[in-house]
Amino acid sequence: MDITTIAGIIAGIAFIIVGISLNGTLGNFYDLPSIMITVGGTTAAMLIAYPIRKLAEVLNITKSLFVVRSFNLQEAISRIIDLANIARKEGLLALEEAVYALDEPFLQKGILLIVDGTDPELVRNILETELSFLEERHQQGQGIFETAASLAPGFGMIGTLIGLINMLKSLNDPSSLGPGMSVALVTTFYGSLIANLFCIPVARKLRYNSSREMLVKEIMLEGILSIQAGENPRIIEEKLKAFLPPKERILREEISQEGDE
Repeated sequence: MDITTIAGIIAGIAFIIVGISLNGTLGNFYDLPSIMITVGGTTAAMLIAYPIRKLAEVLNITKSLFVVRSFNLQEAISRIIDLANIARKEGLLALEEAVYALDEPFLQKGILLIVDGTDPELVRNILETELSFLEERHQQGQGIFETAASLAPGFGMIGTLIGLINMLKSLNDPSSLGPGMSVALVTTFYGSLIANLFCIPVARKLRYNSSREMLVKEIMLEGILSIQAGENPRIIEEKLKAFLPPKERILREEISQEGDE
């Protein structure tokens, strides 16, 4: 379970509740018509913007945020090096037995392609096409939350305008102006809360997870093609280190030294 996502949501809600309670009461921030305008309006607009099938995927996308996804760069390189050593000692055909022990479908597919003797350029095209469509699917998921983040404050403002219009119609009753203005502003609060505490952070988290997954798969792609080319495992490792940030490279060198000892 991803503790940071849960901690962020809980902390955000807690700080807002405490901040409200210090200077007022939570009851002042509850208004059913405002909720209907903001949440209902945003939902209706999302139904216009996306097919229902795509919106149904939101639940699965949201669930994935609470699961720790392993995109370990070091582990990806270690797997490639292990496969390269098998190929160098026993030949490419020996990889067919080792590949079924892998739990990464992308790497499994690539290794099976080279075991079958597929042309290297075709292997690259097949795997790059898969990466391209994977990235596109990820962007669609991010886009749903980014769209909701842009719509929610707008409907909050619509609710505020509705509240102000109703309030201005009651100018002959000064006692109603304060409560009327308060209710009018609550919808803006709801819209900003939906966008800034949930939708925007979720879109950013999805983008981060996507970039991490794409990097791991690009490492695998380069490693697969290097194994097919018959390159030395040490050369392959040095080549794959280029994908790593400086701290990860130092860690990779330490892992390599431990393996040599």
